[in-house]
Amino acid sequence: MSDDDALAPERADLIASLQRHRFFLRNAARELTDEQAGQRSTVSELCVGGLIKHTAQTERGWVDFILDGPASMPSGDDPEAYQRYADSFRMLPGDTLAGVLKTYDEVARRTDDLVRTLPDLDASQPLPPAPWFEPGARWSARRVLLHVIAETAQHAGHADIIREAIDGAKSMG
Repeated sequence: MSDDDALAPERADLIASLQRHRFFLRNAARELTDEQAGQRSTVSELCVGGLIKHTAQTERGWVDFILDGPASMPSGDDPEAYQRYADSFRMLPGDTLAGVLKTYDEVARRTDDLVRTLPDLDASQPLPPAPWFEPGARWSARRVLLHVIAETAQHAGHADIIREAIDGAKSMG
């Protein structure tokens, strides 16, 4: 019996879903070199290592939002924040696949711990003003976690396609 078996079913389901999609994303990077992890194998700017790096950054940011509200999110008109966002999709000089995966593991542990211990999944925060958010909208912790799951699943699919184009290996299907 795992520690998650004692959780309320909803919390256990959220963690299981996150872990499943994280596995598929990480699996796309199995046995890749740092060079391959940074390789663009399609017409997009995406690479496997960058997708993992971006997903970790995004998950960390949304957990910060659950805990600290909209002040934890960068302003849409901050050029440095935009550059950090753009760089999150790339393996930059000094980035290694091992380092990106280690950071992702740390972020995942923090998120999973939050899901286990957050007093109320209905607790909500107002979304910051942004053209992609409905004005005045609030997201509950539950909705944020569902968004993180969707992002992770989407990027796992991207990583699978990129990996297949690198060496024919598939991480799904």
